Amino acid sequence: MRVIVTGASGVLGTAVYDAFKASPQNEVLGLAHSRPRGDLKVLDLMDNAQVEKVFAEFKPDWVIHCAAERRPDVAEKNPEAAQKLNADVPANLAALAKSLKFTLVYISTDYVFDGTHPPYPPSATTNPLNFYGRSKRDGELAVLGVTGAKSIVLRVPVLYGPAPKNSDTAVNILIDVVTDQSGKTYTMDHYATRYPTNVLDIADFLVRLSTLPPARLPPVLHYSAAEPFTKYEMCLVFAQILGLPHTHIVPDAEPYTGAAATTRPRDCQLYTGETEELLAGAGGLGWTPFAEWWTGHLQRKQ
Repeated sequence: MRVIVTGASGVLGTAVYDAFKASPQNEVLGLAHSRPRGDLKVLDLMDNAQVEKVFAEFKPDWVIHCAAERRPDVAEKNPEAAQKLNADVPANLAALAKSLKFTLVYISTDYVFDGTHPPYPPSATTNPLNFYGRSKRDGELAVLGVTGAKSIVLRVPVLYGPAPKNSDTAVNILIDVVTDQSGKTYTMDHYATRYPTNVLDIADFLVRLSTLPPARLPPVLHYSAAEPFTKYEMCLVFAQILGLPHTHIVPDAEPYTGAAATTRPRDCQLYTGETEELLAGAGGLGWTPFAEWWTGHLQRKQ
């Protein structure tokens, strides 16, 4: 199978690229823009003519679109750029999926929901609370609105996993907070419930998904681990694993408020029953427990 992975230098994109490359029957093209590395091809996804040229020459069977503006605060400050990357680019890729006959997987987010009535099935009505969520919702609508294209929206929650820098994910960066024993005090969110999910699990899921007949694949899928944590509770897990005190981290159970705060939903748990049923004969959902993975990962780094 011939596969293109966009955003292949990001945390999720790297995991997806490596997972498909590990299968000898796959030929994989990884695309990157801001952080090219190794054998990845540099491509500006906003250059529609060049994107069409590269895709037409490679002739993919599947395209996994991981490239995105994933940071809510950044999206809020630069909405035009976020809208282009999170909505306009997927719209162009969906048009190419129709003309070039490939399956497009658009990686979306649990933030398309308002967090008031979890868990959310794939059919639930979206109601994003911040611009990041709205831009990803607009990307979903653009992708699914192209008649004749085989497109799949895959919604995922907050992600973690192997990363060049802890600041590359909203979960990994909490390690830096826990290990900062300089005397600085941190106020940490203890309001919003998250379901941190490992990018390696998502990558493995996508490889297994690609082996299913296209006719079986629904337009919207959810993938998520099932363990609930606030950011403060994640810090407690890291402190326990590392054997460090956490008195410098102060829980904040209040909702996001103030002009400088980007509104976050309370609990956007994704219902994954349909996904589990779809993969019942192909390993199921298969997510890794949070503390288990981090214990092994942090011990290997010491």
